[in-house]
Order: sequence, then structure tokens, then C-alpha cells
Amino acid sequence: MSEGVHTDPHALDELSDVASAEHAGVGADGAVEGYSARRTLRLGVELRRQLKRRRTQFLLGFVALLPFILVIAFELGQSNPNRRSGGFVDLATASAPNFVVLALFVSGTFLLPMIVALFFGDTIASEASWSSLKYLLAVPVPRQRVLRQKAIVSGLLSAFALVLLPLVSLGVGVLWYGAGDAISPTGDAVSFGDSLLAIALSTVYIILQLAWVAGLALALSVVTDAPLGAVGGAVLVAIVSQILDQITALEGLRNYLPTHYAFSWMDLISTDVDWTNLASGLLSAAIYGTVFFLFAGRRFARKDITS
Repeated sequence: MSEGVHTDPHALDELSDVASAEHAGVGADGAVEGYSARRTLRLGVELRRQLKRRRTQFLLGFVALLPFILVIAFELGQSNPNRRSGGFVDLATASAPNFVVLALFVSGTFLLPMIVALFFGDTIASEASWSSLKYLLAVPVPRQRVLRQKAIVSGLLSAFALVLLPLVSLGVGVLWYGAGDAISPTGDAVSFGDSLLAIALSTVYIILQLAWVAGLALALSVVTDAPLGAVGGAVLVAIVSQILDQITALEGLRNYLPTHYAFSWMDLISTDVDWTNLASGLLSAAIYGTVFFLFAGRRFARKDITS
């Protein structure tokens, strides 16, 4: 017997017959008949996949738990509840709307940008770190569709987390502090109904304003194969921008920082709303976000996928 691999000649004949019977037609777009890019990587499939991940479940669970942690902190340390003057922290226990404002205020510096950075920064880099990105593209799923579908799912999860925080905070605030008027640091009293509208608008503003973090995290996720580097890089830029915004020597240059208008939503919790800063914040986020998203799309389209 000669050395080598022995193959059953009858099996070879059967395989040849099956191969000759198959017909792979070509569609009008040059693809194999029956193939449609729109059927690949559907949003429902990707969304369910992301919801099953432990990091998503842990993050959403922490967001829902945060209002209870704040209540416990006030119950343990508050000696004079329901104060009617002072800053947002002093007024937190005055009513449910004030408690929601506090929850958004204390989480706006780090937690909210981190949530967006985690969902967007982990989306492409994690596939690369698992060495599954090249197989996903070999399905084949068009590159821009991969990026778009994953960005949409990341946006949905980010928006859900950002909406979940004020919703749970409102429910917890009503149970503990009642559905009273919202009291601003200037002494203005906003009715409960108007304060709910202000909170809803504030949440929408926060989601739109953090678009620049989403774009930056997605761009870093495309550039690097390390999810931690993409997420950490976006959070680091947000922190540095906030630090620079505190340096008054920069004067007008601070207006160009992406985080300069991050807390402009607080202007909505008053009887006389100044829309100037709100409009400037949305414009700044739109410009930065557009630049980062376009860079991510261009970079991913030309990137050599090896993992």
C-alpha cells in the first residue's frame, strides 16, 4: 500500500454527481441567486445577542439600582429633609422631580458618557478580539451593513439605559418624596406636570448631546481590536474635556469643547428657559458626532480585517 490518505472512490463519485447537479445562478447585482444583503445580520438578531451579554445585563441592572442607592445615601446622611433652598443636591429630597434631576446630575459627569462609550466602543472591537469579525464578513455581510447594524443596536441600548435612569428615579422619588413641584436653585417652582415635560426634554437632550461620545467610541472601536481601549479612550477624552472646561483661562475656547454644554439641560428646570445653550449643545454634538461617524465608516471600509 502506498503511503497517504485513502479516499473511497465511490464517495468521490457521489460528491461529483452532487456537485454537477447543483446550479449556482448569478443575480442582477452579481451575487449568487437567493442572496440578499438585507437578510444578513438583522437588527432583531443582533439586539437579542447583545441583550444576552453579561455586560449589558450588568450595566442595565446597575442603572436601575442607582436611584435606590441614592435614596439609601440620603436616608443615612440627610438630617434636614425636604429643604426648599440650595443647590440640586440640597433640593434632591424636595420632590420626585428634584430627585430625578439629582440622579441625572450626579451621573452626567462619568456614568452617562461611560454607558454610551461601552455600547459603541465594544461593538466592533469585541468581534475583532474574539476573532469572529472576519467570519462575519465572510458570510458575507457587507462591511457598511455590519457597522450600521451594530451602531443602531448600540444606539438603541444606550438610549434605553439613558431613559431607564430617569424613569426608575421618578418612580423611586414618588414613593419616597412625593409628586410635588420641582424647585430650582433660583427658587422657581415648576408644577409636577411641567416638570415631567422638562425631564423628558432633558433626557432627549442628554441622548442627543452624547452623540459625540458614541461617534468617538465607534471610531476607536474600528481603529483598535481591544474593546477596553476603545471604551476607555472615549471616556478618557470626555473626562479630559470636562477638566479643561473648568479652566477659566481658556475663556472662549471652552465653547468648542464637546462637554461644554453637557449640563445645559438643567436650564429646562426653570420657569424661564434659555434655549441658547441648548441649541449650541445640540449643534456641537451634531458636528463632532458626524465627523467621528464618518471617520468610522471610512476607516472600517478600508481596514484590513485579520481577526
